[in-house]
Amino acid sequence: MIRKLLVLLMICSVTLYGCAVNPVTGKRQLTIIPESYELNIGKEQYIPSRQMQGGDYEVDPSLTKYVNSVGQRLAAVSDRKLPYEFVVINNSIPNAWALPGGKIAVNRGLLIELENEAQLAAVLGHEIVHAAARHGAQGMERGMMLQGAVAVAGVAAGGSSYANLITRGSQMAAGLVNQKYGRDAERESDLYGMKYMSRAGYDPRAAIGLQEVFVRLSEDRETDWLSGLFSSHPPSQERVEANRETAKSLPETGELGRERYQAKIAHLKKTREAYEAYDEGRKALSEGKTDEALAFAKKANRIEPKEGQFDALAGDVYLSQQQYQKAITNYDEALKDNDKFFYFYVQRGLAKEKLGDKSGARRDLEKSTDFLPTATALNALGNLSLAQGNQKEAVNYFKEAGTSNSAPGREAARSLVILDLPENPNGYLRTSGKLNQAKMVIVQVLNPTPVSVRNVNVRVRYPDSQGRAREVVKEVRGTIAPGKAALIDTRVGPIEDPQLLRHIQVGVSKATVVQ
Repeated sequence: MIRKLLVLLMICSVTLYGCAVNPVTGKRQLTIIPESYELNIGKEQYIPSRQMQGGDYEVDPSLTKYVNSVGQRLAAVSDRKLPYEFVVINNSIPNAWALPGGKIAVNRGLLIELENEAQLAAVLGHEIVHAAARHGAQGMERGMMLQGAVAVAGVAAGGSSYANLITRGSQMAAGLVNQKYGRDAERESDLYGMKYMSRAGYDPRAAIGLQEVFVRLSEDRETDWLSGLFSSHPPSQERVEANRETAKSLPETGELGRERYQAKIAHLKKTREAYEAYDEGRKALSEGKTDEALAFAKKANRIEPKEGQFDALAGDVYLSQQQYQKAITNYDEALKDNDKFFYFYVQRGLAKEKLGDKSGARRDLEKSTDFLPTATALNALGNLSLAQGNQKEAVNYFKEAGTSNSAPGREAARSLVILDLPENPNGYLRTSGKLNQAKMVIVQVLNPTPVSVRNVNVRVRYPDSQGRAREVVKEVRGTIAPGKAALIDTRVGPIEDPQLLRHIQVGVSKATVVQ
């Protein structure tokens, strides 16, 4: 029945939206997601996408204004008018991405690798085409088709070290940012991106040089490059040659804007060593080298005292050393530099919780979820609610946090089972009935949770030979460990016709968590 409904929904969607002309290529193509949904998705996912990639680059706001001005110059000559936005992300990995609806970002780490404004235009033009030609939306549509349904309530309604912490509400953002485009989509973006460059007055041959740089860097096997732009936009000599052919059909005029570009990224180049020290500090902290990490944080701060990430690194060192007040002092400084990044609030909230400032911790943790819901914050909020005796609120926090496959997400999932399984055992333990050789009903009880359970009672409802409703309750002896199952002989039967199993209802009526 459900499969039939999903197929019907798909047919209805195709009938409603059907084939449409791609505004960039002029080709007719199947369209399931209408433009209004594209716009909503881009608008709703833009902030969480930026947050999980490191947040906006706030140290030099004029750089984002400049990048946006270049982007808007290209958008003005694009084939599809969208509410385009362009931001700079505070991330050292060279990358750029586009969401449906024209929401585009370029990392600080990519800008510092470019030589001139025309190369920046090549990057932004490429991303504009991804949005204008519906490449992101097409990827979502392919996903729907493969799943056999239109995401009626999800899509229709609605590289980073932080990506593994996100919960269900932001998982679409992660998927869109990390989406890998096919070769046809990449060729289209190169081709029409160069056309936009030419229309906007840039030298389109800069796109050739840009791809040559990318090919060389990819051959060098530099880790940061391979985990950034190249993972979603793989370079190749084929793309270089294709760009050369495209350039032959375009006017050999246009500006490069080298001096202007170099002036705009001067502060980035001046502070490059600070961010390199920060990245080394993060690596050192992940390896437990706290003194080394703190030294890197201090070095970075001396070079660039306006960057909150550097204060947060020092705060994380002190937090790991259980020097909670020092940690809070550093997070305070980070928030003075940038009060629009979720991570600073999360970490300060955790430190406040350790010092017993429960109300201050709750304020910070809740504030962080306004920017990006993470398992770290939601799990901590669940623990605070539990400590205050609000079990219902704690369950809700743990449920959301548990959708993240991360350490705090798994911790929340465990806490949820401990709290909720005794009240709702049938929601966690799985049962299935079958007939043994004697044609008696046996029930398997599977425990897929991360905790052991005991005192498990299974209720079996069945019709007797006269059609009257009967019920028996059987107890599982011993403990069922995580991932294990137990079998119960219910003594119901014999059942001559296996089809009658459909009329037998089996469920868990009682269970106790072993702590």
